[in-house]
Amino acid sequence: MNRNTYEKYQSDVIVDLLKQYDIKHISMNPGASFRGLHDSIVNYGENNPELMVCQHEEIAVQIAHGYARATGKPMGVILHNLVGMLHAQMAVYYAYIDRAPIFIMGATGPMHEGKRRPHIDWSHSALVQGEAMRNYTKWDYQPHAIEGVPESFMRAYSAMVTEPAGPIYMCYDAWLQEEKLTADLDMPPPDMQKAPSPMGADPDKLAEMVDVILNAKHPIILVDYIGRQEGNFEKLVELAEALGCGVWDINNSLAFPNQHPLCISLDHDSLKDADVILGIDVRDWEKPTHKLISTTREVTSHVPDDCVWMELGFAELEISAWAFDYGRYQPKKHIAMGDPRISMPEMTKIANARLKEDSSLVKNRDKRSEKFAARHHELFAGWKKQAEAKLGSDPISYAELVTITGEVIRDEDWVLAVGTAREWARKLWNFDKPYRHPGRSLGTSTQIGMSLGVALAYRGTDKLVLNFQPDGDLMYDAGALWTAAKHEIPILIVMCNNRAYYNDWEHQERMAHLRGTDVEKAHIGMDIFGPEPDFATLAQSMGMHGEGPIEDPSKIAAALKRAIAVVKSGKPALVDIVVAHR
Repeated sequence: MNRNTYEKYQSDVIVDLLKQYDIKHISMNPGASFRGLHDSIVNYGENNPELMVCQHEEIAVQIAHGYARATGKPMGVILHNLVGMLHAQMAVYYAYIDRAPIFIMGATGPMHEGKRRPHIDWSHSALVQGEAMRNYTKWDYQPHAIEGVPESFMRAYSAMVTEPAGPIYMCYDAWLQEEKLTADLDMPPPDMQKAPSPMGADPDKLAEMVDVILNAKHPIILVDYIGRQEGNFEKLVELAEALGCGVWDINNSLAFPNQHPLCISLDHDSLKDADVILGIDVRDWEKPTHKLISTTREVTSHVPDDCVWMELGFAELEISAWAFDYGRYQPKKHIAMGDPRISMPEMTKIANARLKEDSSLVKNRDKRSEKFAARHHELFAGWKKQAEAKLGSDPISYAELVTITGEVIRDEDWVLAVGTAREWARKLWNFDKPYRHPGRSLGTSTQIGMSLGVALAYRGTDKLVLNFQPDGDLMYDAGALWTAAKHEIPILIVMCNNRAYYNDWEHQERMAHLRGTDVEKAHIGMDIFGPEPDFATLAQSMGMHGEGPIEDPSKIAAALKRAIAVVKSGKPALVDIVVAHR
């Protein structure tokens, strides 16, 4: 261990650790409980990591969430005492179920009763504070002395980034931060390995799974989170081509090029003939493979009863005992526990060896591939035709908005941050690079913050980051626009403004039809009109470029081009487009 022998404040030690572990940014909302750490970052650390002020703790966590999606690396978040932690909890939960590594630092106390200020240090502290987030963090700890800070930091980081990754919570006592360091302290050695290497799966089990697929007629790969590790995008292409499998990308991370001939994402008809399904790093098997009649909650499978189910990944690790995010259990005939970044190349190697030995397997593989390719081209031709049929709709359709936006950014090196505009971007654009789309949208009150995190990850590069931003989502956290302007996060925000929380509005329409009640009242409690928010003026008031609302599709392209010029100068811009509900 290194020896830290010179006198400084104990919070300076936390800054040393953040630098050693290459944490480049910390998002936060101000609070006195971490005033010691704040001073250390700004003065001792010379604002490295960069402190980024946010208007709400949810936004602070969501920015880190988006950053982790885009880079595969963690950034820091600081939450003020008990109250800031409670504000942030929904965002932390989403980061946990989305497997995003975030190094969350809280503060408490002082736990030393004699050092507490009257009232505020009592009502804002808890015993033990991390317990409130223990059900949706990978680990939490509250060191009682400075000697416990380096050791717990090392353990927290390793746990956080080891797959399945997720957020951790480190709670630093306010008085611990503010005291001087007066004794020698053991620090992590610079040459230490910060986390374990990836875990490989049993090669014999992988071989069994390869044999099942090579002898199948219509095998399909369901894939989820693997796109977050560098190289997996290409590894999956090699595996799918070797096996002759259709690929359905669930889209929690972009794992497979959507215009590859083997891509059959979003096509439930392709599942009807599946005789083998291999899930790679899949958490929820049911949603992509089943049909839901939302009104009656009736669920039926698209997959034949005799289909062979197989799994590669981490599904039995980090299973929650609190939330049901793991979904319904799908019995499988073959399961291999291991990291796909190690196991996919092994499966490709096994497959190529089998194919070299048996030409009939090659013939069958090529026949399957041709069939999937034909279906793939049919899908994209059909989607293009559907989009063309929606041109000229009033209000503007999502399909037309995505079509126009796609034409404008055609020659840009673009990144679609979060939402896909009701999947039209996946149906019309070419996601040909692994960074094109870090992952799908999650619940309301997540998209703006996560989008800013993605844009932060590419700040200073030539990539154009944009998002299709729902109006209801932005209304939760409109202060995020100020953070984007303040910290010059270059992003093109394309508002999908349907003036409603339409997902829930649609549920109320279903209930009205089912019960025979007045469907015209379904919008009550769901609409965002009367008055209509002026998002362009809101953006301008926050110090960023804003334009709209636009209701004429002929004016969209020019507005987007003006906004892109602003984004290329290193600043954020918003264009408000009024769109149809569906």
